[in-house]
Amino acid sequence: RGGEVLFAQTAAEQEKLWYLRRRIGEAVKAVSIYKEEDTVVPRGYLPELMEVVKRVGREYGFRTVCYGHAGDGNLHINILRDEMSEEVWSEKIPEAIREIFKNVVELGGTLSGEHGIGYVQKEYMDIVLSPHNLLIQRGIKKVMDPKNIMNPGKIFPQLPHDEM
Repeated sequence: RGGEVLFAQTAAEQEKLWYLRRRIGEAVKAVSIYKEEDTVVPRGYLPELMEVVKRVGREYGFRTVCYGHAGDGNLHINILRDEMSEEVWSEKIPEAIREIFKNVVELGGTLSGEHGIGYVQKEYMDIVLSPHNLLIQRGIKKVMDPKNIMNPGKIFPQLPHDEM
């Protein structure tokens, strides 16, 4: 199904791989403004997810740097702004991310790995959960946190009539 896996055969090779892994974020920051998204799919679908990311990048005109935890299907997708205008970056990239996330769900995955939903991905929760399921979760939050003091506004998109 594609893809290659690099295994460290010695302690020195292992240290070299970890050194490189720890420096990826720094390298991305040095190259371009970027937006990082966190996805998870069943491990066997990582090659398909990479194809989706490449295709969406071509359609929307951006490059990506992807890395993560292949052992658990977690892929960090760094979308590079490069020379893209602020207008295009602000308007088109959320559409591209939504398209990637829809494909992630179709592959049996979800739109967040170890970093959780938080402020960044809450606007995409409707891809994973139905409106009914979101209402149930909001209700549970309200019962558990009636004063909305635990991470207010962090998990659910704000609704115009929202008390939370």
